[in-house]
Amino acid sequence: MFDNKEAFKSIFQRNLISKLGKLPEEATLDDVYHVLGSMIREYAGHDWAASNQGFKQRQDKQVYYFSLEFLIGRLLGNNLLNVNELELVRSSLAELGISLEQVEEQESDAGLGNGGLGRLAACFLDSLASLGYAGHGCGIRYKYGLFEQKIINGNQVELPDNWLDKGNEWEVRRPDKKVEVQFWGRVEAYEQDGRMQFATRDAESVVAVPYDTPVIGYGQPHVNTLRLWSAEPKRETSLDTPSNYYGYLDYSRSVESISEFLYPDDSQYEGKLLRLKQQYFMCSAGVQSILRTFNKLDLPYDRLPDKVAFHINDTHPTLVIPELMRILIDIQGYGWDEAWDITVRTVSYTNHTTLSEALEKWPVSMVSKLLPRIYMIIEEINKRFCAMLIERYPGDQNRIEQMAIIANDQVRMANLAIVGSHSVNGVAALHTEILKEREMAPFYALYPERFNNKTNGITHRRWLMHANPKLSALITDTIGTDWITQPGLLNELVPYAGDAAFQQQFHAIKRANKERLAAYILDHAGVTVNPDSIFDVQVKRLHGYKRQLLNILHVMHLYNRLKHDASYDLVPRTFIFGAKAAPSYYFAKKIIKLINTVADTINQDRSVQDHLKVLFLENYSVSLAEKIIPAADVSEQISTAGKEASGTGNMKFMMNGALTIGTMDGANVEMAEQVGEENMFIFGLRAEEVSEYYRSGQYRPREVAQQDERLGQVVEQLVHPGAFCCRDGEFWDIYDSLLAHGDEYFVLRDFASYADAHAAIDAAYRDVPAWTRKAVLNTAKSGIFSSDRTISEYATDIWGIEPVSGFWRG
Repeated sequence: MFDNKEAFKSIFQRNLISKLGKLPEEATLDDVYHVLGSMIREYAGHDWAASNQGFKQRQDKQVYYFSLEFLIGRLLGNNLLNVNELELVRSSLAELGISLEQVEEQESDAGLGNGGLGRLAACFLDSLASLGYAGHGCGIRYKYGLFEQKIINGNQVELPDNWLDKGNEWEVRRPDKKVEVQFWGRVEAYEQDGRMQFATRDAESVVAVPYDTPVIGYGQPHVNTLRLWSAEPKRETSLDTPSNYYGYLDYSRSVESISEFLYPDDSQYEGKLLRLKQQYFMCSAGVQSILRTFNKLDLPYDRLPDKVAFHINDTHPTLVIPELMRILIDIQGYGWDEAWDITVRTVSYTNHTTLSEALEKWPVSMVSKLLPRIYMIIEEINKRFCAMLIERYPGDQNRIEQMAIIANDQVRMANLAIVGSHSVNGVAALHTEILKEREMAPFYALYPERFNNKTNGITHRRWLMHANPKLSALITDTIGTDWITQPGLLNELVPYAGDAAFQQQFHAIKRANKERLAAYILDHAGVTVNPDSIFDVQVKRLHGYKRQLLNILHVMHLYNRLKHDASYDLVPRTFIFGAKAAPSYYFAKKIIKLINTVADTINQDRSVQDHLKVLFLENYSVSLAEKIIPAADVSEQISTAGKEASGTGNMKFMMNGALTIGTMDGANVEMAEQVGEENMFIFGLRAEEVSEYYRSGQYRPREVAQQDERLGQVVEQLVHPGAFCCRDGEFWDIYDSLLAHGDEYFVLRDFASYADAHAAIDAAYRDVPAWTRKAVLNTAKSGIFSSDRTISEYATDIWGIEPVSGFWRG
């Protein structure tokens, strides 16, 4: 892209003048960001066009990854890294008196996701492009992200996340590629050429306009596309008349709301309806657009599975299945059996959860009214599927009701996704086994060949090379550069785990990252933390099963002990939390309040300030994670065993040399297999023990609390005025969840084991060489958790694709 620093500076200054009419000394950091972004996009644009042309000419099979979330984070640094210009640009700007890190801060985190689901999708897009696969994202261009989180008086307050306020340097609006999506209306059936035909009349039309973002492969002239759809009102409409001006305004507002917010509050009917609208909008627009591209190949539709793969990321995009059926039957004229065969061979599905509340179900009345033709198709799929079940399992009404797509006046999206796809995968070995043996056992018995595991992964380019450049440089200096394109080669670090010189460099880098985070905390939270303390981190979505509550109860116990046991010698600890709670998730928001209440008490107590600090960093995001993760000593992965499908934060921390305290849940199990349990801190119930407790109903949380004096004390402190309570009963809801409502996630049951694991951390951290050896081994064994490995498995086992012809590794 640039031959040398002088060439870069010349082109950069010329662009400042031509695009903004400014000299470098006049340019703001925001100016620099936009000019740099436009330079990269212009450079990548040539490869983007060539890639798309190549896909068409070679008729490459292309994957379309449908996801309601794409948590892509900031793109400037990542794109500079992928075009191999990051260090040159960094040093060139420094010579001009400009900090690239400060320039990166001008970019908003894209408000396109919430947590692990969206971040996984972003990692997958990076790996698809970097490995040379033709693979694209399909989602929604939300005007506002989930929300901007502020902590006021310890409480979460949600503000609009207007991430597009300053524009988006990376996207290209494609109005020429727009399609129409229809809602409501009525279905008319008529006979034509001896066949029944169906047409939807009096529907409300919505225009879906795509915004395309280039997804640049690392070190390669290969660029895929993230296509995000924005909902706009149709201008040519019967409502668009002077006499119905206000009716048109209502219609316009209704349409624009479809792509306005990520995850609207679905606690009320209107919010639930909007979510369903969003999902069909994404699916219909995506399928129509993809089939329009397929049509250019001039092939019959029975070749569609040979050239196209639709992948459903969780149940949100499941309406891809009936939408594809609608087009094949109503527009392309295929019979049911032919259309069904094409659909099943084209679609694949990833399940991300064992939580029943996350397996979407929609009221029949809602689906049938909003999407009348789609509901007819789902009804027919269910009718034929149940007929097959009755034939196969005569008299087994319970099984048939459990497996039916429509039952109890609900449309079950997970069941539809399984029935309508050729592959169903879990995202960690334990999760997949739970799906096969428990949650989806009847489907596994029926379709054993469809079920497979694809353990999640993360892109090491963002989470190690970009987020932790000093560690990345040390690795390259030690084992060479091949690990960058073959992350499994990180294993070559193993012999250096006990090397004193390497340990010193590794430890110094961790210390520097901790100093950087400490400076951020002081600047943003006003709290001074000790970089020599253990940085103990839990950052993830706030949910009961992720057990931030267990963590903060243990912090309360440590504080109690420090206050009442003068002989207690605790290695200094800094506990760092970051999480957003869904706006309507009352219990999760109460836990945030508890964490902040405990933090206020501890941080203001001068008697413990040398031993203990607690921080809740507001508005957790990808860019904040990039500061936190490289600085972490301890990674809290403490979900109730059997509840976390995989986790990907656990992998990011591992790759950056943090030691995991965790349950044997999700991908923690495979991490332990790779690095050895002796290099982690494993505690708590196993998944089968949790399952047995649920089955037997024998768990007695009140007895557990009574038998453990430490636990009894912190639980009572939740509801009695004192150190952690501003007023009597502030946290009664949390107290009741533990003692009166059964402690659903076994917080009390795992407390003692968790406290023992933390005591082991305290002891281990005192031996710096031994601790550093463990940390190095975690980094060395993390290569298998690169999303490059995961995507290669998807490509081979599910999608049937290969790197495009002519693709090479740099």
